[in-house]
Amino acid sequence: MARPTGGSPWSDKRLLVLFLTIFIDLIGFGIFIPVIPVYARALHASDALVGDLGALFSLMMFIATPVWGSLSDRYGRRPVILLAIAISAASYVLFAHSTTLVLLVVSRMLTGLGSGNITAAQAYVTDITPPEGRAKAMGLIGAAFGLGFIFGPPMGSFIYARFGVEWVGHLAAIICLLNFLAVWAWLPESIANRDRERKVRIKPVSGVMRALKDVRFRDLYLMSFVFITAYSMMQMTIALLWIDDYALSDEQVGLMFAMVGVASAIVQGGLIGWLQRRFGERRLMRYGCACMAVGLGMIPFIPLAWFIPLSALSIALLALGSGCLNPTLLSLLSRNAGPHEQGEVLGINQSFGSLARVAGPAMGGRLYTLGHAWPYVTAGAIMLAVLFHLRSARPTGDAGA
Repeated sequence: MARPTGGSPWSDKRLLVLFLTIFIDLIGFGIFIPVIPVYARALHASDALVGDLGALFSLMMFIATPVWGSLSDRYGRRPVILLAIAISAASYVLFAHSTTLVLLVVSRMLTGLGSGNITAAQAYVTDITPPEGRAKAMGLIGAAFGLGFIFGPPMGSFIYARFGVEWVGHLAAIICLLNFLAVWAWLPESIANRDRERKVRIKPVSGVMRALKDVRFRDLYLMSFVFITAYSMMQMTIALLWIDDYALSDEQVGLMFAMVGVASAIVQGGLIGWLQRRFGERRLMRYGCACMAVGLGMIPFIPLAWFIPLSALSIALLALGSGCLNPTLLSLLSRNAGPHEQGEVLGINQSFGSLARVAGPAMGGRLYTLGHAWPYVTAGAIMLAVLFHLRSARPTGDAGA
């Protein structure tokens, strides 16, 4: 299908529909962020196991995402998105009836399997936007993530506190159904000539190893892995920190996650295009690493008396850091990929991200048992190491100043 030649990304109605689709999907996903750690504890899970639940979800996502990406290249983005949404809906129904840790584990595995719609959605963006507009378009998709996190976590916390875990799962399944209907009705296929001869990748480990040999993408994949590892160490443990060290209620934890979503939506929806033009991609990644390092490292040392203002500062730094890094990395990957490998390349990037979300929560949960500050200090140190690497080496495919 023809790509727009310029102007605002919103001028293409397909991007607006995709934005709304991802927004609806991320509300369903965000509902679980504050609920899973608390509910797993209620089922007598250790803090290490709480981290492992996040890791298991991402392990299934790692296995599935290159398959989804290759399938979307071969059969189209739209059917892959629809199938993934249907699997997610089934996983949420199972979650609603997860009265044991075994059922909770199985439901999270299915949710991870169904998360391939994000890969196909990112490939859809590359199908309908020109190379010079992809960073901004990816930023708008990132804003959909942020808006999903604004509404999802407080909604999940409120429903869990007032109505119980059953309605958390049922609401997420209903949202998936609405998402399915929206895609079916309003999102056309973005590939005019599908590559039916393209092989479907079913070996994620070999795909990752093969990807590391491709000099077009290697540095970008590794940077994405490290960045997401650090971020997910924080994401899976911070609800426990806020409850244990700052005595926040379930609903207050949801509101804190909403603050994260607001900040992310502002940065990725309104600032990323200007920031990229102003600073260039390489400098933007350096600034993003610095913001992430400071934002992560300060989290466990915020005094109780200054919790609100300093937490807001930390959240703003994390939103600015991730907003600088993620859309820029996706833009560079898509720019280096050919037209018939967009889905596979972005799927492999999701695989690296999924591996990072296996490593991050597993490490974070165990570090949290050693000391509540350790996940955040370690994550901040990781981002500092990436920053020093960026100062001495030019990332593959970087076109920034």
